[in-house]
Amino acid sequence: MDVGVHEMTMEDEEDDFMLSRNYFLAKEIGNSSRKKSSQKHVVDINHVDEQVLRKEVFDIPVKHENEIQHLIKSYRNLYPKWLFELRCGFGLLMYGFGSKKALLEDFASTSLTDFGVVVINGYLPSNNLKQALITLAEVLSDQLKHERKSSTRSKSNTEHTFSSLSIEDLLSFLNVQLPQDNNCFVCVIIHNIDGPSLRDPDSQQYLAQLASCSRVRMVASIDHVNAPLLWDKKMVHTQFKWSWHHVPTFAPYKAEGNFFPLILANYGNAQTTKTALVVLQSLTPNAQSMPNSTLYTKCRARFLVSNQVTLNSHLTEFKDHELVKARRHSDGQDCFYIPLPSEALSKLLQELA
Repeated sequence: MDVGVHEMTMEDEEDDFMLSRNYFLAKEIGNSSRKKSSQKHVVDINHVDEQVLRKEVFDIPVKHENEIQHLIKSYRNLYPKWLFELRCGFGLLMYGFGSKKALLEDFASTSLTDFGVVVINGYLPSNNLKQALITLAEVLSDQLKHERKSSTRSKSNTEHTFSSLSIEDLLSFLNVQLPQDNNCFVCVIIHNIDGPSLRDPDSQQYLAQLASCSRVRMVASIDHVNAPLLWDKKMVHTQFKWSWHHVPTFAPYKAEGNFFPLILANYGNAQTTKTALVVLQSLTPNAQSMPNSTLYTKCRARFLVSNQVTLNSHLTEFKDHELVKARRHSDGQDCFYIPLPSEALSKLLQELA
């Protein structure tokens, strides 16, 4: 019996030894594999071409189309209520998952036809707020002239005056006091008021002052979870006077996402062309068809612009997005040129065709 017990004890000790040895070998192999894997980075991955990746993203089929259409239809039933709130002096702030760009533009095209509408795309990398204020002032001036059925000065002089005013003077004009029975106002639609080009404190202060103007109504959308932190109590309740509306659309952020980099995309020289294409497609039809190297006289002859101020506004838009640059010629005149290689221009024209 003693011999058998001793043999069983030796076998148990060998089993324990093998188990312990296998355990530490497994730990060692695991640590070495983790060290090897930790040396790999995202940059080591074979990235997909940016245009190919975006195409695949945009081609993802939309699910639950019937339910989404029913949801959008329910929002259209709220258009009269939204218009009533605007007439009462409130601003509309739309939030919820999904792009709200199409919803706001549909609301403007169906319910705001009696008022001038100016659109600001806050999702763009840069925006010219002063130019937006000039456009709002011009639209309001045209509405007031139409109501009075008479004008004391020409349109060109008025536009020239607006373009030379400061931001504070433009805000004062938009805050002009009219008789109580005069409900003339202009509406500004801001896609992504929390966008990268508008979220700085100065821009938000100017937008708050704009929203508080007596002749301006504001409709805006937000998507960033921390967007309400952009405003203090005074801005929310006495300037913007937001009426919050939860309107999830579940629509893809196609326009808004064009300027955000994709992690697994391979970026190259084609990115400049892609950016130019998106900017040109987001402009008005007149701006899209205007050749960048055309002078004012040729633009006027082709009925693309009616005055120098309009041409300058288009050029300002192009320069803000670095699609056009200016340099001084030997004769002292400013000459505009396109800082893109010929290959990129050819590809851009093909995309626009």
